[in-house]
Amino acid sequence: VSTQSTWGENLSLYLPTMVHQYVVLGRRKPSAQNPSPTVFRMKIFAPNTVVAKSRFWYYMSKTHKVKRANGELVEIHEVFEKNANQIKNFGMWLRYDSRSGTHNMYKEYRGLTVNNAVDQMYADMASRHRARRSSIQLIRTATVPAKECKRANTLQFHNNDIKFRMLHRLPRPSSKEYRKTFKATKPCCFF
Repeated sequence: VSTQSTWGENLSLYLPTMVHQYVVLGRRKPSAQNPSPTVFRMKIFAPNTVVAKSRFWYYMSKTHKVKRANGELVEIHEVFEKNANQIKNFGMWLRYDSRSGTHNMYKEYRGLTVNNAVDQMYADMASRHRARRSSIQLIRTATVPAKECKRANTLQFHNNDIKFRMLHRLPRPSSKEYRKTFKATKPCCFF
């Protein structure tokens, strides 16, 4: 018998969020000309610390001409949501490379955490625009108050009297004595 767990048994460990938010601090290596270089801080969404470091150096080389060979990491740590029990509106400013060019975009999502909202964004961009994760650059994320939301998909949930239909209701016996293993008719679960 194998002691190794399979993907199916631990699916709940992998499904809730595929990305984590990391804060990465790095700088150019000190030299004689610049003994105390500027430290740069970035918020990076990545599945693990290895990818977070890689993305940090990717953006540093693009924005500040500092690559991994002549730079050093000061610190990297994961950031967790303060209140993950309340649903919030998240706005995301991003740019992505499509087959025809580079586009800027603003999108809104609802979720318990910003990591959950970023997961939704990656799935949404893959389905609607066929954009891979490598071609998406997340510029900024913010928690958006309800009155400042713009997108119809987010605004439809801002109604205090919102109601959802109860689908697939199975009639249950009133007590244990009326419970049967076999019945003559199948249950009607749609009302």
